[in-house]
Amino acid sequence: MKVIDTNDAGLRTLIHDYPRVLAKFTSENCEVCDLLAPPFERFSMDERFQKTVFLRLDSDENPVARKMMDAKVAPFFAAYCRGRLLECDTLRSEDEVLEMLGKLQTCPEQTASAEA
Repeated sequence: MKVIDTNDAGLRTLIHDYPRVLAKFTSENCEVCDLLAPPFERFSMDERFQKTVFLRLDSDENPVARKMMDAKVAPFFAAYCRGRLLECDTLRSEDEVLEMLGKLQTCPEQTASAEA
């Protein structure tokens, strides 16, 4: 699935619509954001992560994202499992993004009660 450009409202909806979501908060004039853009796009199309939704938010245009960025620098990533924040951090390399994706893949697609 291609990366979805969204805003704060879209983020709040999509983290509940999909079991696994990786959100990337970017900012203008962010060299690391630009360097991680191609791998992020590539991961979104990677078969290993086909059940993960990849979101991109511009922290300069979204109040909630901007507030999160007050304490962190771009690019800031947040992994959501079934609507709950699993982890979040500033990531600076492709390997760090892959590590976060690996942890996110342990998130069950359904709750135990839904499987029964």
